[in-house]
Amino acid sequence: MSQDALILIDIQNDFMPGGSLAVSDGDSVVPVANRMMSDFGLIVATQDWHPTNHRSFGSNHEAADVGEVVDLEGLEQVLWPDHCVQGSRGADLVGELDASRITRIFQKGTDTDIDSYSGFFDNGHRKATGMGDWLKEQGVKTVHIVGVATDYCVKFTALDAIELGFETHLYLDGCRGVELNEGDVARAIVKMREAGIHVHG
Repeated sequence: MSQDALILIDIQNDFMPGGSLAVSDGDSVVPVANRMMSDFGLIVATQDWHPTNHRSFGSNHEAADVGEVVDLEGLEQVLWPDHCVQGSRGADLVGELDASRITRIFQKGTDTDIDSYSGFFDNGHRKATGMGDWLKEQGVKTVHIVGVATDYCVKFTALDAIELGFETHLYLDGCRGVELNEGDVARAIVKMREAGIHVHG
C-alpha cells in the first residue's frame, strides 16, 4: 500500500539561533513541523552527525577559514564552523520538536572525508544513508519536506528525492536558509522547481 512520508531535515540545536551554525529564524520551522506531523503516519528525520575531525570544519584546516571553499576529495567544500558533533548537545534534535512521533532517524555526515548535505547520499553520491531504500520498502511514493537549510541540506535532499522517483513536496513556511551568499535561497528554490519539485508557499 502506498503512503506518504514527512521528512524533517536537520532540526538540530546547532542550526537554531544561538547554535554554532545558526540559521536565521531557524526555530520558526519547529512549530510548522510539529503541526504537519499530525497529518502523517510515517515521519523520518535526518540528523547531521559529524566526527570531531570532520574535514568540512574550518578548524581542521590550518591555512583556511570558515566560509572558504576548498577541494575535498575532488569536490568543492564550504568550510563550516564545528557543528553537530556526534554525541554533543548541538547535534541533538531540538527539544521543542515532538520527536516521539518520529518513526526513524537517518544520520549523515559521519564520514570524516566527505560531507553529506542530502539525507539520501553523501555529496559525491558515493555512499547512501539507506533512507531511500527504507522509504521504498515502506511503500512510500510521495515525500513532504521541511527543515533547514533551504539552500543546502533541504535542497539536496529534495533533489535526490525526485531523482530517486519520489513525488516531492517542499513547504517554504517550514524551511529556512543559510544565505551564505545573497540570493542563495532564491536560487535554490528556482532549481528545485525546475527539477519538478512541488514548492508550496
